[in-house]
Amino acid sequence: MLAASLRAESIATHTSLQLGDLTALIGDNSAHEQHRAGYNGVWSLRHSAGTRSIFVPAVAGLNLEHIVTGEHLEDSKTFFEPRNSPMTLTRISDTAAELHQPLTPTFGVESWTRFTLSAPHYLDMDFRCRAHRDVFPRGYLSLFWASYMNAPADKSLYFLGGLDGQKELWTQFCTQWHNDQSTVRHRDDTFEMTFPEGGRDTLFESLSRFRFDLPFFYGHFDDLTWIVMFDRSEGIRFTHSPSGGGANAELKTMNPAWDFQFLIQKPKLMKDYGFKVRTALRPRCSRGEILAEFTKWKEAK
Repeated sequence: MLAASLRAESIATHTSLQLGDLTALIGDNSAHEQHRAGYNGVWSLRHSAGTRSIFVPAVAGLNLEHIVTGEHLEDSKTFFEPRNSPMTLTRISDTAAELHQPLTPTFGVESWTRFTLSAPHYLDMDFRCRAHRDVFPRGYLSLFWASYMNAPADKSLYFLGGLDGQKELWTQFCTQWHNDQSTVRHRDDTFEMTFPEGGRDTLFESLSRFRFDLPFFYGHFDDLTWIVMFDRSEGIRFTHSPSGGGANAELKTMNPAWDFQFLIQKPKLMKDYGFKVRTALRPRCSRGEILAEFTKWKEAK
């Protein structure tokens, strides 16, 4: 009976987690009701003080979207390989679930993504991946996550950083067009991802002049603030699109994408790489309180 129960848990396409102020729906690449196929991660994230999910209902947030090596960019199925490859979902507990993606057909990357709720308003993501094939001729492996935000009035990301010579300024980042000056690197990030000449435009190769100094960003959603914090700066890049989530016909506006990347230089086969993300969804607060959230988490690690 127990074995059958565990087996049923592992073949579900989605599961709901609830703790404190948050309710999260975690799912694989399956379609279900209004949710479209090909969008894994957090199908829905709601705060008890809010009226709707912060993510576009048809798609997702913290969606593993791209595996990037600089090659195979023109074929859309390969370009979105993590969205097109099978995944399994396992419910770990009432507050945790894990997605496992076996090695993908083109890039041969296997990954595990665990989502965990913590009171009162935290959703943690713990990611780990492993390369099974040497398919990195340009010397890097990058993974890309998209969060399709559900028509916030303010489409901007905010972080501590700035231009050259401007250190730790509160910086507003809102691109005007998709694939234009989209990606913000850390102040010390000097690695250049290379791509074939004349290829498709992408968010990850279009770089902003802005740099971030501390590895977190936040954005406003209705009367809430969503904070996205990383356990490191090395390899982390922030990415923004003003329209990545398509249009919201009811509100007559676009859905922005608040994205990020994890870059691995000279990846080694069968070695595990990973990082941790803490997100906080809470009623709007001051920048001092946002910085305190990051500081508290960093000191507790």
